[in-house]
Amino acid sequence: MSDAKNPFEAMMAQAQAQYKDMVKAMNPDMAAGLDPMSMKGFEALWPTMPKEVMEMMFGRTINKDGLDAKTRLLLTLAGLTCQGAQADSAVRQTVRHAVEAGAKKQEIVETIGQMSVFAGIPAMNRALELAQEVMAEKRDDET
Repeated sequence: MSDAKNPFEAMMAQAQAQYKDMVKAMNPDMAAGLDPMSMKGFEALWPTMPKEVMEMMFGRTINKDGLDAKTRLLLTLAGLTCQGAQADSAVRQTVRHAVEAGAKKQEIVETIGQMSVFAGIPAMNRALELAQEVMAEKRDDET
């Protein structure tokens, strides 16, 4: 083969280029330097969804008397903390969505803190660090 790339490498390079073009088309801010191939870049593609969409997907559309989106997201945050807060993007996204659904900073901190009993202090500390990153993006009166 005269090409230094094997067919798999060429296919991956083409797919990445197409993905980057698609991301920039969906979110022009991505052209400002965020790498869409990184997890932070992927998070920026859809930083949060409107409360109404969350209620439809996670809340009262299917079970009108069920849990609201905020409660479901706080439960999700608790579960992610119990997993050792290994999925940074999932924790950050869940905190963003919980804030959008009406969760206050104190509720987020309490949810994570409560999990220290089940997940341990290191997992709680990691989840709190990730949550603080997200909450620092917003002013205190917004959370």
